[in-house]
Amino acid sequence: MKSCLFCKIINEEIPCNKVYEDDKILAFRDIKPEAPVHIVIIPKIHIESLNELSEQQSEVISHIFLKTKVIAEEQGIKDSGYRVVNNCGEHAGQTVQHIHFHILGGREFFWPPG
Repeated sequence: MKSCLFCKIINEEIPCNKVYEDDKILAFRDIKPEAPVHIVIIPKIHIESLNELSEQQSEVISHIFLKTKVIAEEQGIKDSGYRVVNNCGEHAGQTVQHIHFHILGGREFFWPPG
């Protein structure tokens, strides 16, 4: 998608602070971190949201989760714990219409939030 922010990052039209990349995904530091470690993971194929995910694309989502633990280990948060978040749709806070997952760690998270 020509106007998609994350597609522009994938195509290196916009720089990012990359922490991991392979042929299927790209992971980079969030520009507005909400935790000491805040990484965004995106597939290199454009999928608008979980609502648009097809059976054929599900392999890339599996790949994201398999690489999440690798990234968490590289970032030093695997053993202390981390949160993986996906926002789907406007009311959930999805601001970029390209499926993505946030890895948040480096501090304690409480549930329920408050």
